[in-house]
Amino acid sequence: MSHEALRQQIARITPVNDREAVSIAATLERLTWPGDPFSEYADEHHLTASAFVLSSRGIILHRHRRLGIWVQPGGHIDAGETPEAAALRETTEETGLVVHHVDPVTLFHVDVHPGPKGHTHYDLRYVVLAEPIDPHPPDHESPEVDWFDFVLAPGRAEPGLAPALDKLARSRSTFGVKD
Repeated sequence: MSHEALRQQIARITPVNDREAVSIAATLERLTWPGDPFSEYADEHHLTASAFVLSSRGIILHRHRRLGIWVQPGGHIDAGETPEAAALRETTEETGLVVHHVDPVTLFHVDVHPGPKGHTHYDLRYVVLAEPIDPHPPDHESPEVDWFDFVLAPGRAEPGLAPALDKLARSRSTFGVKD
């Protein structure tokens, strides 16, 4: 995917609040900088990818091992990998679930936040689907991964995530998710 195509996807997002509006602007700006915006090694400011995993059981959240907060699965984008592919890979690695993008692939939310080691993450958050089976993360990942009802998820998640989860709950039927 070209940087221009990604910029167009980001620009189409209707922000849920001022924080996301600022994050969208910052991410669009980050894509104008020289160098690889995806590499965690090239610059302390880099894009990451994550996924809102949906099914008839609700949404998947996992308790981040280092941060101790409940968030969607995601992480760094590997060299040569697209953000869309990274969201799928990271989700499968962290949950053990086989997931796939909705059609069309939907970049749903953007958030800029501090990462480890003084880095800043510009997180691209996609909507993906999974079968409504229990997650089974591998031993080296957080064992605390579960489905949460769309009503309860915003109260469990890291507070900054709640507005995006509320928007997702209201729009889940557009992604083919039924209660």
